[in-house]
Amino acid sequence: DEEEDYMSDLFIKQDVRPGLPMVRRVKEAIQKEEKQKEANEKNRQKSIKEEEKERRDLVLKSALGTENKGFALLQKMGYKSGQALGKSGEGIVEPIPLNIKTGRSGLGHEELKKRKAEEKLENYRQKLHMQKQANEQAADQFRIRFKNKQEERKMEGDLRKSQRACQQLDMQKDIDVPKETWYWLTPEEEDKKDEEDEEDECTSSDLSVSEKLHILTAYLREEHFYCIWCGTTYEDSEDLSSNCPGDSAADHD
Repeated sequence: DEEEDYMSDLFIKQDVRPGLPMVRRVKEAIQKEEKQKEANEKNRQKSIKEEEKERRDLVLKSALGTENKGFALLQKMGYKSGQALGKSGEGIVEPIPLNIKTGRSGLGHEELKKRKAEEKLENYRQKLHMQKQANEQAADQFRIRFKNKQEERKMEGDLRKSQRACQQLDMQKDIDVPKETWYWLTPEEEDKKDEEDEEDECTSSDLSVSEKLHILTAYLREEHFYCIWCGTTYEDSEDLSSNCPGDSAADHD
């Protein structure tokens, strides 16, 4: 390139604002780099594999001509271009695609790789299924425990109600000591019992809440002709048996 004449009109008319020369140089460098890349791409020699692929793709895209011996034989048997194979035209229209093996792996490697991927996916699905079953089982067990806890709390409330009624009815009959220590409600601030009471308490602790409730309900019915479920004191055993549905909450439902 010839050197610019700094006294010429072209140089004088140029915009000389600060910063513009830097921007112009950057743009010129980018354009120069792009032109160099295009030139390198054009001058780059294609590899043997790339040339083979281009020739193969070109041949596969072009239809067979009459100079092809196989195509000529098909035409003699009545085949027309674009027609499906077979006597009644139920066969394929396009040739079987050519599967080119480009990797260096052995025969059957792709099938093995595919089978391993399917096995991995199946194992993952089984793991999700087992995890779902475990979550459902845990939820069912939680619901059962919650239901049992509610029933236990209700039963404990019924037992306290029976103990309170037993204490009132016993005291009305001038019974100062319960038949069993747990027949009455014991205040929390009560002094320590003697050794005999402690032994009875240990014996009563072996009974469950449901067993205590059943025993105390039977005692109230037999001793006082009272049903905690009805909340009624009957005149005698005959009146109780004829008018009370039963000796449990289920019988009264």
